[in-house]
Amino acid sequence: MNILFYLTPKNDVAYLTEEDTLRQALEKMEYHRFSCIPLLGADGHYAGTISEGDLLWGLRHLHPASEKEMEEISILAIPRRACYKPVRASANIEDLMDCAINQNFVPVVDDRNNFIGLVTRKAILKYCYNELQKK
Repeated sequence: MNILFYLTPKNDVAYLTEEDTLRQALEKMEYHRFSCIPLLGADGHYAGTISEGDLLWGLRHLHPASEKEMEEISILAIPRRACYKPVRASANIEDLMDCAINQNFVPVVDDRNNFIGLVTRKAILKYCYNELQKK
């Protein structure tokens, strides 16, 4: 099955860019209640993910004294522990199973590594459930 049927398109996804600050990352993650969020480059390429844990350890090591100081810290100054592996838009949903075991979502990129959206673990589980119901 083509993954594009399960894709949440980029315009419906909350994400950060490499130009964002620590404060913007914290505010966006708090507002959307996400534990992990995609990080995109200025040209739209997929650059990785930022997690709550990454932000927590970044705060501990960078010691910003105020929210004002957090506005001066680039999101790129935050070390990232893990990067969610992206898949190509041409992948099958079966190809996502291995990623979905350890990731909340699977980033999807085009042939130029531009982020086009993501497939959530929930969508993958729904697919699996529907397939089991057919048997």
